[in-house]
Amino acid sequence: MTEASRRVIVITRNGKTTVISGWRAWVLGAGVLLGAWCALALIVFLLVGVAITVGVVLLLLIPALAIAALLGLLMRREP
Repeated sequence: MTEASRRVIVITRNGKTTVISGWRAWVLGAGVLLGAWCALALIVFLLVGVAITVGVVLLLLIPALAIAALLGLLMRREP
């Protein structure tokens, strides 16, 4: 394996450097990628759910308000 294709992850915390290489680096990278994909899927799921909910509420609420306004106009008392 050449040096250019070798996978290395370097983490520095509190002045201590940890080097992760080889198959452990690949597993850690795959885990981070999987976690990022899951987080993105959760955000998309929540946003689509909010969009559907708002759409359904507006589809039901706007005609109901229009009907209530028309009934209010028809049933108002004339002095």
